[in-house]
Amino acid sequence: MKRVVLQPSGLGFDAEPEDDLLGAATRAGIAVPAACRNGVCELCGGRLMAGTALNTRNQQNISISEPLMLCRSRALTDLELEIDAVMAAGANQPRKFQAKVADVQSISHDVYRVELVLPRRRELSFHAGQYLSVILPDAEPCYFSIASSPAEQSIELHIQASPEWVSAQKVIDALTSGGEVTLELPHGKACLAQAPAKPLLLVAAGTGFAQMKSLVDYLRSTSYNQPVTLFWGVRRHEDMYLRSLAHRWDQEWPAFTFRPVVGDDEDNDWGGHHDQLVRTVLATGMDWDNVEVHASGSPTMVYTLMDALLEAGLPEEAFFSDVLEYAPRG
Repeated sequence: MKRVVLQPSGLGFDAEPEDDLLGAATRAGIAVPAACRNGVCELCGGRLMAGTALNTRNQQNISISEPLMLCRSRALTDLELEIDAVMAAGANQPRKFQAKVADVQSISHDVYRVELVLPRRRELSFHAGQYLSVILPDAEPCYFSIASSPAEQSIELHIQASPEWVSAQKVIDALTSGGEVTLELPHGKACLAQAPAKPLLLVAAGTGFAQMKSLVDYLRSTSYNQPVTLFWGVRRHEDMYLRSLAHRWDQEWPAFTFRPVVGDDEDNDWGGHHDQLVRTVLATGMDWDNVEVHASGSPTMVYTLMDALLEAGLPEEAFFSDVLEYAPRG
């Protein structure tokens, strides 16, 4: 087994002697641009900075500083490669795109599943767990988690739009009218650029499930085999709008465990439900020194959870949430 490190991103993966480097990187969840498997497209190009690699086309060793194609290269020793097109987690620069509205479907009493298609999809690179903004004329940008994996051709959103939420309802009205919409993406640093080394704990409240769906879909396409536990907290049973999907993951993926948390009482105060969700997470008794946590929900939920887990022994650097970026304390 050889270790391959990509610069300047700092991402790394392991490669078996028989692996081509592109296949090994893909299994680790690292998005190396590619459109073929034989070096014709020239997209997976890099430069060898350290180590010894084999060009499988001519069976010659590749010299230091020489260009290489990952799809036709193997690691003979540990390697360091320079590939500018591979970004570290959250390092992608946001750009504006015009997207076509392919579908808007009601999937619960107040949640819509939206499918968007980008005509120039190959120009977009994002990481699992990031989010985007929908830009409407004469309105502030509205931010939504991307629910689809970076490997998918379309972009999926889960938008909660009850009548009292004017901005979200305005977005749904604009989308259901068809045509095109302006997006800016990707945003967010609480994401995965490669499969992590530790078990994962995913905690979502409400439509925070969208971010977790992106992470799960992404991880299932990699060789990741660590335990993954998803806690999804909602006020009422009907708010768990894709419960059947989470149960299907539980049944089909041996590493995955789904833990629904439903308040379902007459007093639907969010504070109480946050406490219930946090208590349920803490009751699992996980090894908090050996887990990575991703949380998605309101700032109240996220900070309540973070404080409890840090007190239980979770290292602060192992807790990830977009809330820490857009609603920092102090």
